[in-house]
Amino acid sequence: MFVTELSLTDFRNYHAASLELTSGVTVFVGSNGQGKTNLVEAVEYLSTMSSHRVSATAPLIRAGAESAILRARVQASREDPRLILLELEVANGRSNVARLNRAPLQRPRDLVGALRTVVFSPMDLSIVRGDPSDRRGWLDSLVTTRWPRMVGVRQDLDRVLKQRNALLKAMSGRSRMSSGGDEEVTLAVWNEQLATIGAELLHARLDTLADVLPHAQRAYETIAPVNNQVDARYRTGLDLDGVTEAADVRGELAVRLLDAMAARRRDELQRGVTLVGPQRDDIDLFIGDLPAKGYASHGESWSLALALRLGGYALVRADGTEPVLVLDDVFAELDTSRRERLAEVVADVEQVLITAAVGVDVPDFPAERRFRVDAGTVSAL
Repeated sequence: MFVTELSLTDFRNYHAASLELTSGVTVFVGSNGQGKTNLVEAVEYLSTMSSHRVSATAPLIRAGAESAILRARVQASREDPRLILLELEVANGRSNVARLNRAPLQRPRDLVGALRTVVFSPMDLSIVRGDPSDRRGWLDSLVTTRWPRMVGVRQDLDRVLKQRNALLKAMSGRSRMSSGGDEEVTLAVWNEQLATIGAELLHARLDTLADVLPHAQRAYETIAPVNNQVDARYRTGLDLDGVTEAADVRGELAVRLLDAMAARRRDELQRGVTLVGPQRDDIDLFIGDLPAKGYASHGESWSLALALRLGGYALVRADGTEPVLVLDDVFAELDTSRRERLAEVVADVEQVLITAAVGVDVPDFPAERRFRVDAGTVSAL
């Protein structure tokens, strides 16, 4: 799939912008702060209802405006001319409004999946060097790209954790023994929900990590000329021995989550917070025999983060979907050799959107299109 038209109203620094796009490679060139990343961020937001730059909606809306409107027309593939129209009104302080082919959607999250994207930006260095939440975020973004319904699962998990944590906090400091009161009954309900929802997300994560690793390995071998063996291992407080052999993997994971909650009950009541579940897991990344975090150089960390994103793209493609690949200010961080290798990797992607402060940083691609971005104005080069 690829975007054929993109229009923005009051998004970031754009009062209004409209441009036609094609399959293949499109490069947006402009100095920092002119709005080139805002264009690809809009495509990402229509795809995932999230941004790789901010978690709040207020920064997405142009100063002085009440809301921002994003529209994109998407073609199914080069061989399939069918088009769909995605529309999203992003508001601050109220729910977003989404439309698909001009028909309102009851839930804005139902727009997720109509357009698939894989985004790499300099902020992805945190996948290697940052906190566990950064690595969970990378894996979850790939999970929801593969299976858009997992957006709802993640939202349900957040809701359950919020309610369960509030109850644990209220119970904190009281008797550790079961009282049989209303709070105990309510806690049991939240335990069951956390186990069921957490098991579904955990199962999706484990499957996705196992599936993406070979693709990421091949991408890293292409980008890095030496010491190019990488690995990724899921780290959780659960005992996962034999889980994958179970007839019902999700059911077995749910049982083990319940067992872990029972084992940590005293600690949870003392601290008033949930200590069990996928929200506390991590992914250990390795280059060669050494952990990437703390041992990898800047260049190695950058190459590994890029390989993980490219591996994610290859996985979604292998699943049968051609996502839009966004490379936001990537080439400036690479030496000439790695730029050329990366260019070879993405040359056959159905649509690649690239941003760069300096045009010469991006190698020439056959039949590419380039745009100049200057103070919220986009013009063809």
